[in-house]
Amino acid sequence: MELEAAKAIGMGIAAIAMGGAGIGLGNIFGSYLNGALRNPSAAPKVRGDLLLGFALTEAIAIFALLVVVLILFVL
Repeated sequence: MELEAAKAIGMGIAAIAMGGAGIGLGNIFGSYLNGALRNPSAAPKVRGDLLLGFALTEAIAIFALLVVVLILFVL
C-alpha cells in the first residue's frame, strides 16, 4: 500500500470521531430540552452540566480535527 493511500485511510478513520461528536452534541442538547420541558424549574440547575458536556464533547471533535491535520501535513 502506498503512503498516500494509508494517510487517506487514517484521515478518514480519524474524521469518524468528528461525526461521533456531532451525534453526542445532539444527544446532549436533546436530553436537556426534554428534561427542561418536563420540569422547567430544574432547567437552570442543569445548565452547568449541559455546558460542561458541550465543552468536553466539542473538545473531542477538535482533537479529532487536530489528528486529521497532523496526518495530512506532518506524516
